[in-house]
Amino acid sequence: MSYDILISDPLHEDGIQPLQVHPEMNVIVETELSQEALEQRIETVDALVVRSQTQVTRTLIEKAKNLKIIGRAGVGVDNIDLEAATEHGMIVVNAPNGNTNSAAEHTMAMLMSLSRKIPQAHMALKHHKWERNKYVGTELKGKTLGVIGMGRIGAEVAYRAKGQRMHVIAYDPFLTEEKANKLGIRYGSVDEVIAAADFITVHTPLLKETKHLINADAFEKMKPGVQIINCARGGIIDEAALYDAIISKKVAGAALDVFEEEPIRNNRLLELPEVIVTPHLGASTVEAQENVAIDVSEDIIRFLTEGTVKNPVNLPAVPRSILNKIEPYFYLAEKLGAFLTRLVDEVVEEVNIYYAGELSELEVAPLTRNTVKGLLQRHLGEHVNDVNALYLADRKGITIHEHRTNAKKGFTNLLTVEIKTKSAIRSVSGTLLNGLGARIVKVDHYRVDVTPDGHIVVIHHHDQPGVIGRMGSLLANFDVNIATMQVDRSDRGGEAIMLLKIDKVISDEALQGLDELNDIVDVKPIDL
Repeated sequence: MSYDILISDPLHEDGIQPLQVHPEMNVIVETELSQEALEQRIETVDALVVRSQTQVTRTLIEKAKNLKIIGRAGVGVDNIDLEAATEHGMIVVNAPNGNTNSAAEHTMAMLMSLSRKIPQAHMALKHHKWERNKYVGTELKGKTLGVIGMGRIGAEVAYRAKGQRMHVIAYDPFLTEEKANKLGIRYGSVDEVIAAADFITVHTPLLKETKHLINADAFEKMKPGVQIINCARGGIIDEAALYDAIISKKVAGAALDVFEEEPIRNNRLLELPEVIVTPHLGASTVEAQENVAIDVSEDIIRFLTEGTVKNPVNLPAVPRSILNKIEPYFYLAEKLGAFLTRLVDEVVEEVNIYYAGELSELEVAPLTRNTVKGLLQRHLGEHVNDVNALYLADRKGITIHEHRTNAKKGFTNLLTVEIKTKSAIRSVSGTLLNGLGARIVKVDHYRVDVTPDGHIVVIHHHDQPGVIGRMGSLLANFDVNIATMQVDRSDRGGEAIMLLKIDKVISDEALQGLDELNDIVDVKPIDL
């Protein structure tokens, strides 16, 4: 058997060697094709390998007659139409691990350059200025590094910082105190990390929750003279707030490899001598470029010869006979996971998914993946998808269990998701109602009827007269309109729950007001 592999972007020569030496792979390297020429060339190939230059559009995918797999030699897949690839039964793979070492080393290089003012001293000497007293640096030994985000890269940075005899305090939504102790670092909340650190480095995806995570309020909580590093994603740090913090001397310096707008234009931070910058070079090493090409090459060989892949990005084709029965529940499963993860602030350690009724007799693995995807996306964003969700959960130390039962509990089908943290167990149940679509029908032991979409506020309260009235009046003062309300209680005068569907995102001030009302136990905003 022979397979044609088209490489349409420049890749490291050693990186594509696994393809070139394999007897069943016929490698075609054509990196200067116009889009029209590429659409003609794609018709007969079995695999396509790209970086960021080639745009793998729906039109291109529809032209492909034999294309089975698309490989992206890198992490991002913005240049690939994943929906179209999935629709046409094409698997997409990337290389999420190949640049880990490169990015971690670049972070450490920026950290050391920042602490010793190396770029500033270099430029001064280039201009024939011998200014030893002006560029007195700071030793890393004995200082505290705050790491926000302990994924692959963050963990590597923490490891290297310990080698510099730094103290490390870290936050990650999947990091527990026990895990931190095993790594020889301190665990802390975001506020605890930024308050304790002499240097702060961020290694999170750019999500709704992490955009401007380091903002003016955060800078106020930091030590005077703190220094900041961002080699992750532009936008995690509020650049305007960083500028003000440096001008006010609260922040002594910053090292930035990424920016809110790239390439940068008219960025005031470039005017400050305390700021050192590089043009998004975190993954720009010979080794990283070779590694990502090797990872993708090996995945393509594995898929074409064995039918398996290590780093899938989209969902492989599922037999239509199975899809017809379970596909209507994909949306529900993902939303139940997304809903539930916003009810807890602790690290999720275990997930139990219960399939009741007719669902218990079907192939539910795709539903489980969708549920876990919904759970993880709060903290991992678009990096998690249907295919890699279980793999990522396992890496984060989360145990997943499936349970099946014929007990319908009043519904033809019922999907229940339960999560366990160190101190709590929370659950949510949902179903599909004929003609009405997806519904959340139970939160913990409370019965409700809510569509899993839009803006929801979950309020635990004591079942006392006047609670609902006070709540409604307060929200009216904040111009918050209540679309629907669901209330249930455990017993008269006991614990109760209220689910509000509102027309817009609720403000922090309104949430604080709710939290301070008498008989309100807990308030959780959920944006679906």
